Amino acid sequence: MLEHVYEGAMCIEFDDEGLGYERQKCVEVYYKGRRLGEYHIDLIVEDLVVVEIKSVERTAKVFEAQILNYMRLSQKKIGLLLNFNSHLMKDGIDRFVL
Repeated sequence: MLEHVYEGAMCIEFDDEGLGYERQKCVEVYYKGRRLGEYHIDLIVEDLVVVEIKSVERTAKVFEAQILNYMRLSQKKIGLLLNFNSHLMKDGIDRFVL
């Protein structure tokens, strides 16, 4: 998937800038004490920001719901949904705050 290539490139940039990050952070989901499954968050940067990477023609509401769920599960207040399939990168960035 192309998203993994972009994720890897971002990690190289973070390394070069000395930023801390976790890649493909596994978060387990429980309901009434029973394990339902797990999610894999693309990136958590500086233990503050959830980053979800896409490469799609246009973002859908399901991607917004996905990043908001990841933010709640990881207890992070800031999230970025990055769509690398945009003519200009600035048009492919959506910011979320809980």
